[in-house]
Amino acid sequence: MAIPRRPAPALLAVLALALTGCGAHVAPDTKNTAHRPSAHYPVTIDNCGTPTTYSRPPRRVVTNDVGITEIMFALGLEDRMAGYVMPDDKDNIDAVPWKAAYDKVPWLSKKALTREMALDAKADLVFAGWNYGFGEDNGLTPASLKKLGIGSYVLTESCHHGRDGAARGVMPPLEALYTDLRNLGKLFDVEDRADALVERYKKQVAEAAAKAPAPSRRPSVFLYDDGRDKPLTSGKYAGPHDIITKAGGDHIMKDLKDSWTTVGWETVVARNPDVIVINNYGDTSAARKKAFLKSYGPLANVSAVKHDRIYVMDYADLVESPRNPGAISNLARYLRGVRAGG
Repeated sequence: MAIPRRPAPALLAVLALALTGCGAHVAPDTKNTAHRPSAHYPVTIDNCGTPTTYSRPPRRVVTNDVGITEIMFALGLEDRMAGYVMPDDKDNIDAVPWKAAYDKVPWLSKKALTREMALDAKADLVFAGWNYGFGEDNGLTPASLKKLGIGSYVLTESCHHGRDGAARGVMPPLEALYTDLRNLGKLFDVEDRADALVERYKKQVAEAAAKAPAPSRRPSVFLYDDGRDKPLTSGKYAGPHDIITKAGGDHIMKDLKDSWTTVGWETVVARNPDVIVINNYGDTSAARKKAFLKSYGPLANVSAVKHDRIYVMDYADLVESPRNPGAISNLARYLRGVRAGG
């Protein structure tokens, strides 16, 4: 991605950190009583099916990419962060509610996160996802961090599943967001904040969903991320599935049991979407993506292309992030003007 190709989160290690079992243990800080362990700890969290125990709240978290970083900011945890890693092609962060947090937390790199970055930042936790920083191919995994004395938390949207562990996603995308908010609320002892955010987001989503047309009248929608030979798109476990569905659309790839993955153009043509949503990010602009869709011969008779119903959404709206509920509201307004099969 673009979505599956996110920069690896900066890996940070605190020299005093030692892992016990599955969790992170940091030697008590005798100088700063505000960060000493409390009766709340240790806490155990089920993260992608792995129970992980933390003996104290992380103090130097490194995050990877915009959605993950903004989950921390939405919970008011910028003071627990040592930095974030993120390319500069992921929307204008000057216009977001967390601008002050972005100004406060160091931007460690615009390139992929490495273990060296994590060590330099003296991280005690890396918050990333599979293909959102973590990857067997780049050697950046929770297991490799554990050997360095660095804890980890894996984004729920990216959890591996299946016999070979190649597919990602284990629950509906919005539930993944709510799960991460609640897990992090427990980890950082800010459960009241997490619960309040989840309730607010659920209310916002419900208000948009309540205005959706009946299922038989819903326009069909295809998410186009990038790609010429094969389009990169969203299956049922990536953010766009719930964003499209709750906004009143019929996600044409809802039967695809994966998060972000490729399909064949012949499938898109056969399912004939009424609307195509473009994921705006990366070196290929939304305008160039739209120009390709409109000029690509096999798509000429697809309803969305023929009627110029191509809607652009920002990357940070479509990956798991606190922007998802607002993205649902915005897409819902657009889809209410589209007639299914028209």
